[in-house]
Amino acid sequence: MEASKLLKEKRFWIASFLVVWAAALQGHMIWMQKQDAFKQKFGDLSEEKDERD
Repeated sequence: MEASKLLKEKRFWIASFLVVWAAALQGHMIWMQKQDAFKQKFGDLSEEKDERD
């Protein structure tokens, strides 16, 4: 009975959405940091293409 009441509450869905949004944002920021670290280590591929042309 408690679970069905919980699923009907709007506050539960808002809180769940905020938690999922925050986790996705954190994952995106970690991915961006990895991309930046890769570019610093190996350089940017688009810059190399421009130099060849």
